[in-house]
Formats: sequence, structure tokens, C-alpha cells
Amino acid sequence: MADTLERSPLRADLLLLTVTLLAASGWIFSKEALAGMPPLLFIGSRFLLAGLILMAFALPRLHRLSARDVVAGAGVGLLFSGALTFWILGLFHSRHLGESAFINSLGILLVPVMARLLFGDRPPRTTWIALPIALVGFALLSLNAGLRLEPSQWLFATSAVLFSLLINVNTRVVRRLPALPLTAIQLTVVGVVLGSISALVEPWPARIGGVTLGWLAASVLLASTLRFFLQVYAQGLTTPSHAAVILMLEAVWAALLAAAWYGETMTPLQLAGCSLIFAALLINRWYWVRKLVLRFAR
Repeated sequence: MADTLERSPLRADLLLLTVTLLAASGWIFSKEALAGMPPLLFIGSRFLLAGLILMAFALPRLHRLSARDVVAGAGVGLLFSGALTFWILGLFHSRHLGESAFINSLGILLVPVMARLLFGDRPPRTTWIALPIALVGFALLSLNAGLRLEPSQWLFATSAVLFSLLINVNTRVVRRLPALPLTAIQLTVVGVVLGSISALVEPWPARIGGVTLGWLAASVLLASTLRFFLQVYAQGLTTPSHAAVILMLEAVWAALLAAAWYGETMTPLQLAGCSLIFAALLINRWYWVRKLVLRFAR
């Protein structure tokens, strides 16, 4: 009975839904913390602390990894550092979190395209249908800024490309490694790398206020440690494709939370652009979206 519950698809879905809410909350936590901390110092501190906490849970498995495995995980952590650099700089310059979250979600759509370019995989036909729809959506968002890309838009677009590369490398280069110690290594590497770069290029504040530290703590404990711990666990209960469908909801939750917290609204162009990007994500994963809908319809 207990084993049946452990492997329940509903349990995985609810956990993944919680993960998307935690990830979306991280946008708010991070934006608030950036009011009192330089961007690279914040993201470096956030991921270093989260990585060290996850290390404590992953310690028994970490001891069983070979030096080659650790180096491979650390190498992917360097790529993760690059993606997060563009993400946090995009967030720092962003004037509209909801729009930014949808641009960042393009990384999911670009995964099969990157797999085609790097590994010669054949993406499903739905990818080629979804791609032009997403590009039109992105174009509408840039039109909203007056026929130009705002700094946050191109920073998030670059981040999306790097995240699509990261996902491909994760699934091919280090897929044999246990997910929890791999995540702990990657987060710690991100923290060390970006913290070091911050020390070289950013002016650090003389003191960090208690409110900012509170947002940093929420980012570390909820949006990073708990989120990744639950995500690793939930992905072990379902298939990667099924998990990806639910994880697409992060952008939707981020937009809703930004509307509630900051009172954000969308212009018609923004709404159309974000809707097209989300439609493209659904089309790209239509096979698994359809299976998910049919399962809940029973």
C-alpha cells in the first residue's frame, strides 16, 4: 500500500505543481533581494548556501562518486553559472516579471532544437510548428517596447538558449549520475563561481539589511533548496516528458504572483505575446499534454 502511494502519478503531479509555485515565488524573492544586493553577489550567495544544504542530504551518495563524475558535474555547473548570470542580470533590469518569465520559458522550447544542432536528434514535428509561433510571440513583446529589444528581453533570451543547452548536457553527459548529488555539486559550483566573479567586478554593500537577508533566506530555503529537493524526488516518480509539461506552469504562476505582489498588468501586445509563447510550449509538448489531459478526464 505504501509503495503504491509512493509511486502514485497524482503524488508526482502535486509535488511538481508545488515545485512550479516555489520556482515562481523565487522570481519575487529574488527581485526583492536585488533591491539590497548586487545581482551576482545575490545569486552566488543563494546557490552556494542552497548547494551546501543539499550536500548534507547527498553526502552518502557523494562519497560513492568517482573523481571523473564530480568533474563532469562541476563542468555542467559552469554552464549553469553562465545561464544564471544572464538570468539574474535580466531580472535586475526587468520592469515586468510576468513577461520576463515567459521569455525565459523559451528555453524549454529550444531543447529539441539544441539537440538537433548538437547531437543530430530529430525533433518532433510539433517543434517546427511551435517555433515560429513562439518567435511571433517574442516579436510582439519586443514591439511593446517600441520596435526594440529591452536589455532584460535579450538577457532572458540568451539565458533561455543557455538553459536549453544545459538541459541537453545534463541529460546526455551526466545522466548516469544520481540526481541529488549532481544538483548539490552544480549549485555549489554556481555559488563559488558567481560569488568569485562578484568579488572581482561588483561593489559590495557595507551592510545588508535584515529585510534583504530575509528575502535571501526565502530564496535559499524555499526557491532553491526545497524546490530542487522536491523536483529531484518528483521527477523520480514520473517520466521526464511528463514532468516537463507541468514545469511549464512556472511562467504562468510567476505572472500571476507578479500581478498580485506588484500590481503588474499586461498591455494587449504583452498578453498576445505571452499567450503565443505558452501556446507554442503546449504545442511542442502536445503528445504529453494530451496524455495528461486524458488521464485527468478519466
